[in-house]
Amino acid sequence: MKVLIVFTHPNPNSFNHALLESIAAGLEESGHEVRIKDLYQENFNPILSANDLTVLHTGKIPKNIAKEQEQLLWADGLVFIYPLWWFDRPAMLKGWFDIVLTNGLAFEYSSEGVKGLLKHKKALVIITAGGSEDYFKDNDALQLIHRPVTDGTLSFCGIKDVSHQIYYDISNLSDNERTAILEKTKETGINF
Repeated sequence: MKVLIVFTHPNPNSFNHALLESIAAGLEESGHEVRIKDLYQENFNPILSANDLTVLHTGKIPKNIAKEQEQLLWADGLVFIYPLWWFDRPAMLKGWFDIVLTNGLAFEYSSEGVKGLLKHKKALVIITAGGSEDYFKDNDALQLIHRPVTDGTLSFCGIKDVSHQIYYDISNLSDNERTAILEKTKETGINF
């Protein structure tokens, strides 16, 4: 399978980056072709400009958007890795979705309602959170963590097999706990 990993974290020395390396190694070990899209390293501009929106409304795709969409459509599978910021994905990743998942490519409207158009075989969302799982449970916020991306974006756009992994309390984990997570993530890549 061809797998595009969209990575969103500003620190190349972060645990998120270690997760990226781990899943990429697992994917490659099992024979998948992997491309990594590191939004911060690329200095990706997450703002959908008024001009680009105007062009999109004419039915044309601006070159900068077409380039991003080519990368998306190259893949059979998608992996997203990001830290939880304010109960959601980082703004840069949200901007990537806004720019790339356009009407006519990722979804369309019809008299029957919205129809997802993406044909990817599967997608995986890996999220790190600073708070404990108990904190999110106690605040009835567990679904807030993954649903905006898993259901509100990827499933909405037609991807049927969307899963997620959330790792809590990242800053307080021991080295052994981090190593175990990285091993699990590599195994996830092997079995993707």
